[in-house]
Amino acid sequence: MATSKIKKGDTVKVITGKDKGKEGKVLSVNDNKVLVEGVNTITKHTKASQANPKGGIIHQEAALDISNVMYVYKGKPTRVGFTTVEGKKGTKKVRVAKSTGEVID
Repeated sequence: MATSKIKKGDTVKVITGKDKGKEGKVLSVNDNKVLVEGVNTITKHTKASQANPKGGIIHQEAALDISNVMYVYKGKPTRVGFTTVEGKKGTKKVRVAKSTGEVID
C-alpha cells in the first residue's frame, strides 16, 4: 500500500480552481481524490426516498484532485515529504514538512 502525503483529518489549503485560497479539513481520501469540508460544494437534486422523504435540492462537497491541495503546517501551506526514523521497533517512514524539516506525525 502506498503512503499518501495527505490523510483524513489533515488541514489543507486549495491552491487552484474556483475555491482557491479556501482551507478545510479532509473528510476522506480515495486514490488521487480528496473530499474537503466546506470546499467545492455542489447542488444535487434528490428524489424523495425513505431516508429523505421530501427530496429536493441538497448542497454537498465534491471531490478535488489531490494535486490541487497543499498541507497546512503551523498556519502555512507546505509540501510534504517522507523520511525514515529509527525507533525501538526498527525503522519507520514518517511525513515531514519540507519548509521546516519537522516531523508531522
